[in-house]
Amino acid sequence: MTAPATALGRARSWLYVPAHRTDLVGKALTGAADAVVLDLEDAVPPQAKDAARAAAVAALEAPRAIPVWVRMNTLDGSWGRADADALASARPDGVRVPKVADAAAVAELAERLAVPVHLLLESALGVENAFLLARSHPLVAGVSLGEADLAADLHVRDPAALRWARQRVVVANRAAGLPSPVAAVWTDLADLDGLAADSIAARDEGFFGRSVIHPAQLEPVHRAFTPAQAEIDSARALLGSLQTASEQGASAFVDERGRFVDPAVVAGARWLLDLAPGPDDPAAATAGRDRS
Repeated sequence: MTAPATALGRARSWLYVPAHRTDLVGKALTGAADAVVLDLEDAVPPQAKDAARAAAVAALEAPRAIPVWVRMNTLDGSWGRADADALASARPDGVRVPKVADAAAVAELAERLAVPVHLLLESALGVENAFLLARSHPLVAGVSLGEADLAADLHVRDPAALRWARQRVVVANRAAGLPSPVAAVWTDLADLDGLAADSIAARDEGFFGRSVIHPAQLEPVHRAFTPAQAEIDSARALLGSLQTASEQGASAFVDERGRFVDPAVVAGARWLLDLAPGPDDPAAATAGRDRS
């Protein structure tokens, strides 16, 4: 079994929606998010767990224009077991699994669901096992942090203390051959400037895309993770110079802008152009803006 092609590494935004709030689910599925995550876990009170599960399954039966994933409850509880039972036949585009630390449990779940799984590390043990979890099954599509729970588990108060954990999951994903990880939720809904700055920092640290909890957060997140037009133009010019150099038999050269170009620089330019929106893509409007 080979790793599946998923929205991870492509979707800029992953909008969480409480699955029992069918009014919000309907809006999210026709909104501006690149992907929607129907939440059965933190956003659903205990008395609504069964209703949320049934609503998620019903939503998955309808045609959908964007990827729809489900965040289930933890694997070690009755709610999580009931979620797995329901999702085994519901066929979401993927499943987010919270508070993961056990690679064997992940492999068992992936075999049962037969859909991509996105693992959320929210404890010290989970972060320690990041690479093992990323390699635990071919259907593991990505590994990310749940930063609020992780900070509580580590007894840290300064968000900067989690930078090492961020880099740990970046390395684990890439070492396992997975896409860049999705950045964690920004919990301060009133601080869109902080969200924008933190998203740019996450982008520059090796993340791609971000989980969000309100539609107002979509625009700054999309702006951060959409290549700016100047970057696109620069990458295209670089590849144009590569074509000229290749015709002259050079594998490394200095282009007309004075940039030293070697295979690593070329790979970065090609990756950026792969992310660039097409002319009919709604993200094309964002591409013309300054991201910094």
